Amino acid sequence: MWWLLSIDLACFRWINQTLSNPACDLLMPLFSDSKLILLPALVAVPFMLWLGNARLRACLLFAIAAVVLGESLVIGPLKQAIRRPRPADLLPETRLLVGQGKPRSMPSGHAANSFTVVAVMVWFYRRKALVLLPVAGAIAISRVYNGAHFPSDVLVGAILGTACAGLTIWGADRLWAGLGRRWWPLWHQRLPSLKHPQPRPPPESPPPADLDLQAHWLRLGYVLIAILLVARWGYLASDRIELSEDEAYQWVWSKHLDLSYYSKPPMIAYTQFLGTALWGDTGFGVRFFSPLIGATVSLLMLHFFARNAQARLGFWLLGMASTTPLLAAGSTLMTIDPLSVLFWTAALVAGWQAIHQDRLAPWIWCGLWLGLGLLSKYVALLQWLSFAVFFILWPPARRQLRRPGPYVALALSLLFFLPILIWNIQHDWIGLTHLGERGGLDRAWQPTLRYFGEFIGAEIGLLNPVYFLGLLGALIGILKQTERRPLSLYLFSMGAPLLLLCLLFSLRSRVHPNWIAPAVIPLLALTVIYWTDRFRQGATFVKPWFATGVALGAIAVFLLHETDNVRSLTGLSLPVKWDPLRRVRGWESAVRNVGSARDSLLAEGKPVFIIADHYGIAGLISFYLPEARTAVASEPFVYCLTADRPKNQFHLWPGYELRQGQNALFVREGERPKPTPARLRDQFHSVTPLPVIEVRQQGKTLHYLHLYECRGLR
Repeated sequence: MWWLLSIDLACFRWINQTLSNPACDLLMPLFSDSKLILLPALVAVPFMLWLGNARLRACLLFAIAAVVLGESLVIGPLKQAIRRPRPADLLPETRLLVGQGKPRSMPSGHAANSFTVVAVMVWFYRRKALVLLPVAGAIAISRVYNGAHFPSDVLVGAILGTACAGLTIWGADRLWAGLGRRWWPLWHQRLPSLKHPQPRPPPESPPPADLDLQAHWLRLGYVLIAILLVARWGYLASDRIELSEDEAYQWVWSKHLDLSYYSKPPMIAYTQFLGTALWGDTGFGVRFFSPLIGATVSLLMLHFFARNAQARLGFWLLGMASTTPLLAAGSTLMTIDPLSVLFWTAALVAGWQAIHQDRLAPWIWCGLWLGLGLLSKYVALLQWLSFAVFFILWPPARRQLRRPGPYVALALSLLFFLPILIWNIQHDWIGLTHLGERGGLDRAWQPTLRYFGEFIGAEIGLLNPVYFLGLLGALIGILKQTERRPLSLYLFSMGAPLLLLCLLFSLRSRVHPNWIAPAVIPLLALTVIYWTDRFRQGATFVKPWFATGVALGAIAVFLLHETDNVRSLTGLSLPVKWDPLRRVRGWESAVRNVGSARDSLLAEGKPVFIIADHYGIAGLISFYLPEARTAVASEPFVYCLTADRPKNQFHLWPGYELRQGQNALFVREGERPKPTPARLRDQFHSVTPLPVIEVRQQGKTLHYLHLYECRGLR
């Protein structure tokens, strides 16, 4: 091993130092610059997939799949397991011409990915693609010349990349040979091999009656849902992001189960309780059900379309939903919104079935889902408004109002509201009062456009600008139609009222963009149906519009899951205030600093508890400080600063009043320092500020922590 290492070091010094010259110093960093390749590829690949032939499409899809699988299953885990230092960490004389990244040198990701792509292209285009082999070699050598990798790193990366390409092509072809013949026989008959994609013309005779093309799309939808589910669980298991303030706060709720809570119904606490019971008090345990809920919603809508429209349209809806940033975030973070979307969608499906059947059972299911929606988010009350709008727009549905079904569903859903009602009675209606205050209902209405533009801008970004325009076009088009399909009217009724109410409410108060989350699925479904009809009528722009939306949405979702890739693609760092992942990064490191400060204060010999100025910070400290996480259910020592009236759930639990004589650490997060709260000075004999702590990652300051040592609780 020492002999091999000496050869490796000698080769590194020869390439990095002996071969150095001004021309290569300018050229080699360009070969290592990912954005020169990735940015044009992200723009060009979607259109190449749309316009290319079968071989080009297969080549591009295999290249993408091989890179993703290789990076996530081989290269990334090996880097994490080996953790070989970078050359600059071991050799002071290293000429470092580019950023070297984390101390994980073996194997080289640049070399692996470049050889993966070239190997796939050589397979499909043989000699024509061999001209790209020197490019892959130059990228690999540039990593050594630039001082970012040892020669053995790029050699192993190139071998692994080539192997990943071959295994991906071979494995996919074997799966297609087996599963394709069984699950998608019509498509397999036209494309027998993925390794040699030469489509055959469709047979002149119609396919047998038992070969249903809709079943093909349905099974393809199952595959897409399964892939997304596994990918999202894998992303969460990788711990790339930490908990947000709301998730940590609601995790604390799950340790104190109740009929309801200060600001939300109780379902989120029970869901997190079950998730952490299965997987422990980890980020994966807290978020386990979010991807599962996303998969369940997808299955519901796929089957809904298969029964009432076409499974093919259901598959395209899945494509739109998976490339809508708001829904992608909702399938990752475990807040009240995934639960709200799940039960709104389930009630939508059951309600459509109930309206078309003269049976009581579907209405009972509808009432059950509406009730569970009420236990998840108060916005579920508005779904009854959606049903009322549909009864108005489609007269044949009104016959159901002469039957007991709708009233049984209404009574059943309101029965689920009883725990929330009882809890609010016990706590002087504090939850509903807070809801009114948050919506600005406690002050006179002064119309303003300040929040309207803010709300529209946020929705354009979170719903995908292309989809947003298509959605608006569908809403306007439905209203203009003289003959309207009942299904389109139903989907319109399930989404448009909530969207309209949020738009109107933004004229008086700030409306958070996630408030319309339950309406997004029915509105996207309406968009799919409307523009499919327009395409059949000759609107040829629909296909490029859809391709552009999927491409733009896929890029947005990709960057949303790892915003550091913005710098890789553009060379520019995303400003911290614009980084959506700032909310879920740096907290574990921040809490370690809080723990160290608490240990220093404990050295004085008195017990030390922690006070936060915000419920989110209190939740994060409770989760990420090991001793606090252990004690949160029995004897918590993390609190919120007391106030004259309750401001969050911490104020409804026992506070720190019984800790007289003890010391405390007060924690406040914010870029700008603020005066010490007068209440804190009154509660303690002395309050001493500590130096400001900057929590940094990738050279950027994510959070500022202001700590105060508080001695002697009065």
